[in-house]
Amino acid sequence: MAKKPAWVVDKERAKRASAAETLWLFGLHAVRDALANPQRVKLRLVLTRNAADRLGEACWTEAGIEPEIADPRKFPVPLDPGSVHQGAALEVKPLEWGSVESRCVAGPGRPLAVLLDRVTDPHNVGAILRSAEVFGARAVVAPARHSAPETGALAKTASGALERQPYLRVRNLADAMAELQAAGFILFGLAGEAEAALEPALDALPEGTAIGLVLGAEGPGLRERTRDTCDHLVKIPFAGEFGSLNVSNAAAVSLYAAARKFS
Repeated sequence: MAKKPAWVVDKERAKRASAAETLWLFGLHAVRDALANPQRVKLRLVLTRNAADRLGEACWTEAGIEPEIADPRKFPVPLDPGSVHQGAALEVKPLEWGSVESRCVAGPGRPLAVLLDRVTDPHNVGAILRSAEVFGARAVVAPARHSAPETGALAKTASGALERQPYLRVRNLADAMAELQAAGFILFGLAGEAEAALEPALDALPEGTAIGLVLGAEGPGLRERTRDTCDHLVKIPFAGEFGSLNVSNAAAVSLYAAARKFS
């Protein structure tokens, strides 16, 4: 096989790099909320005629982008098979949310943060973003590697929360945890084998204490360094002899319990 010319290789690399810097959001709700977000860089909007009618012209006119009207039988967007796009897709750049200090420590909202240790399922992370928004958390923090990146599937599960709820992906989770602790946050790691229950541990805190909830991936749970960095390990009690919650449900229960401290 003949070797490709250097300029062809460079062009292919540039194309791959450019593609990696953008993502496709899909589904009417996710696309509508992204169009309404002034912080979101929007590159290409593809709609079927039916989806365009459902969104309404004002939706994309105010966003400053003109849609491409596509045949629903030949939807020209590189989505995974089985993605329920509802005839709407928007190519965008990932959001830039800033630093742990600017969002978790000094940001608006309750002094409450969620930290995810290698939670890679985009559906779980999307659901956690929804819960974090509902209960007023300042941010959801995850490591840049071995965590769910922004994807269309995550955005669709988040049902618009991805556009409003800060999702910070940091170089090192333990370092981010230490930064929060230095700012006065008390970090509670969720672990099924912990002896202390979450709610009494939260109730023992002085009013106004900043709280971080640390959750690990289903199965492995928290890594050793993450566990060691937490101030307390706690569990969500269950009624039966056996029982467990998936990570997104555990996050919702924990956020509800923590949010009560600020009501």
